[in-house]
Amino acid sequence: MTRPPLPCLQEPLENQARLCRQCRTSEDPFRRCSQISAESDAFRRLLDRAALVAPSDISVLILGESGTGKEVLARGLHANSRRAKAPFLAVNLAALPSELLESELFGHRRGAFTGADQHKAGMFEAAEGGTLLLDEVGEMPINLQAKLLRALQDGEIRRVGDVESRRVDVRIICATHQDLDSLVNSGRFRSDLYFRLRGIALRVPPLRERKADIMPLAHRFLSRENHPTGAFTPAAERLVRAYAWPGNVRELINAVRHGAVLSAGKDVAPEHLPEELGHAPGSRPPRPSDPPRPLAEVEKAHILSVMDHVDGEVGEAARILGLSRTTLWRKLSSYGHPKRNR
Repeated sequence: MTRPPLPCLQEPLENQARLCRQCRTSEDPFRRCSQISAESDAFRRLLDRAALVAPSDISVLILGESGTGKEVLARGLHANSRRAKAPFLAVNLAALPSELLESELFGHRRGAFTGADQHKAGMFEAAEGGTLLLDEVGEMPINLQAKLLRALQDGEIRRVGDVESRRVDVRIICATHQDLDSLVNSGRFRSDLYFRLRGIALRVPPLRERKADIMPLAHRFLSRENHPTGAFTPAAERLVRAYAWPGNVRELINAVRHGAVLSAGKDVAPEHLPEELGHAPGSRPPRPSDPPRPLAEVEKAHILSVMDHVDGEVGEAARILGLSRTTLWRKLSSYGHPKRNR
């Protein structure tokens, strides 16, 4: 049974910490001030572990496929920590060119490079007292990894072009869909940084491993679209539950938006959902419109079809069907079908 959403989940992220007290009595403390739906055993186990980790300042490495909700989990860790009232900032390391990444993270002094016409604080300083999520940390250039390691070990950062270090108090959470062990073995990721980041590792299971969460999430996303009925037809629910969701929660969000638009205010039906839900590997084919028939009727129809195909030649039909001539003769006799003895 799906529990009603917590009050803070109905608010924008910037308002959730303010409403945190309303959720103190939740039976799932970790869910307060986070956008997390956990009905599956796999995800409940993850949240049980995350609830133990959240109050600590230990660095966390969140692993999982793209689109599984790693940032949502990171926000949950922040919202349930002593840093909840301080900033939560996230930076996607794969989205920034390497020449800008150092300035984005650590800031720069005026004149440090062409175009640096004023001092700028980086993400570490902006997140002071709070949490900084380094998303896709496996994409961090090797030359910046040493500077990140120093920031983690010493609690100090140095702006680009500066000679003085600055103390920072920031909790670091990293996320990646890559295999960091392989990157370490290939020399593309520092082993000392890897072990520093992996204070606690949390793996977010893909949506295909948490089937019980699919429909609660789908209904939540449909509600966010202000859909008039907020409902799926039974056939659409079967399709959504059966699909493999290779793009995980991100793909589910887009599919629900697709359905919300095309349904034009009615319950979302199969024809309103993306076509790949009915054709991609891992999906269940649509149910036939005709009622199911007994196996004997299906067998009879197939045998008679083969007989018509070979123009009534029993020997050839027996070869195609993989039956002995005697068995096929007996079945045809029960059908009252004329036979040719050949």
